[in-house]
Amino acid sequence: MNLRRRFIVYLVVVHAMLAAASAYLLRQDRVWLVAVESTFLVTFAWGVLLVTRLSGSLAAVRESSQFLDEGELTTRFREAGHPDVDLLVRVYNRMVDSLRDERVALQEQQYFLGRLIDVSPAGVVILDHDGHVALVNRSAELLLQTTQAVLSGRRLEDVVSPVASLAAAVPPGEARVVAIQGGRRIRCQCATFVERGFPRRFYLLEELTDELRRTEKAAYEKLIRMMSHEVNNSVGATRSLLQSSRVYGSELPPEHQAEFDQAIGVATDRLERLNTFMRGFAEVVRVPEPHKQPTGIEALLEGCARLVQAQTDPARVAWRWDRRDTLGDVNMDPAQMEQVFINIMKNAAEAVGEAGTVTVRLARGADSGVIEVEDTGSGMTDEVRAQVFTPFFTTKQHGQGIGLTLVQEILRKHGFVYALEAPGGGPTVFRVTVPLAERATSINPLA
Repeated sequence: MNLRRRFIVYLVVVHAMLAAASAYLLRQDRVWLVAVESTFLVTFAWGVLLVTRLSGSLAAVRESSQFLDEGELTTRFREAGHPDVDLLVRVYNRMVDSLRDERVALQEQQYFLGRLIDVSPAGVVILDHDGHVALVNRSAELLLQTTQAVLSGRRLEDVVSPVASLAAAVPPGEARVVAIQGGRRIRCQCATFVERGFPRRFYLLEELTDELRRTEKAAYEKLIRMMSHEVNNSVGATRSLLQSSRVYGSELPPEHQAEFDQAIGVATDRLERLNTFMRGFAEVVRVPEPHKQPTGIEALLEGCARLVQAQTDPARVAWRWDRRDTLGDVNMDPAQMEQVFINIMKNAAEAVGEAGTVTVRLARGADSGVIEVEDTGSGMTDEVRAQVFTPFFTTKQHGQGIGLTLVQEILRKHGFVYALEAPGGGPTVFRVTVPLAERATSINPLA
């Protein structure tokens, strides 16, 4: 019998006895009154005991409620030997065991998710319910060029970063590939998740530059190989036919022989130009691994500048040197790096317009040298800047679109860091950062 029934029976019996005793005592003497009072005292003590046990059960309920309210899930109750209380204890113990296991599993999952976000190569930016930055991982800090401390509590559109402003414009559920300076491409994806019944946004930022470059390179390598095969076959056969035709030219009348020789010469020259044209494309595909050796970077730059300067109009292009530091030797392939700087300087000279200045600037950091080629041209539009390193893309009337592709390929093989800054309106700066082989000595800049 449970406590509730015992208490009810107790009240019924006591009240029945009191009623009967009262009725009887009306007709008997006072001795019976003493007996009734004694019985009442006994039953009262038993009632107190029952109420005490009931209160103890209620205290256990209150204590368990307090533990749950405080999140204390490590305490378990012992069974008291009463069916109702023991049932409650068993249910409570099972419940807290289950909640504790779920909380441990949730904490382990959150820790794993946190570690996964930390080491993810993709940048992760999580916003709070008000649209402010709540969490960024290390990859996102590198892409946004700032830190968690600076980003926390701010909106993405208010962060001074080209990637942040572009990412903030991506609506939830969509993904966009955006281009930033230096030919880098970032895939920005915005999605949402629900927390406490309210949606929160997060962004995934993934740099696709290397992946797209490999895909593009594989595509244009295949295209160039096919073109080279067809052109070389046609050029070889056509050159053989033209050489054979020259034999028959001597049999023509004198008045037609000169015109015939001129036509054959034009066709032969055109074949040579076509062959040279195809070799230019093939050079991009067949860039060998660099044979690095200590090379004086300044002497190489001066030679490249003299070569390009000789091909420019002095009245249109002024050349200026800004030597902030001496750079000494750089471990590089001199032949390949000569091609790099000739292309960069030539592009700068062609971009200055009717009259302008090309500046070659030398500086150094703690253990690296910085070479900048700056022109006073009009810069680039957003569309051109996004595609400037794309193979075969060119804004020149007779350009092939392989110059900067070749530059990019050589610099990547050397492991040198490079960037192209060409805001609309100019100036345009191509910056190459190279590791130095020795300590440089600061000198006065030369105009």
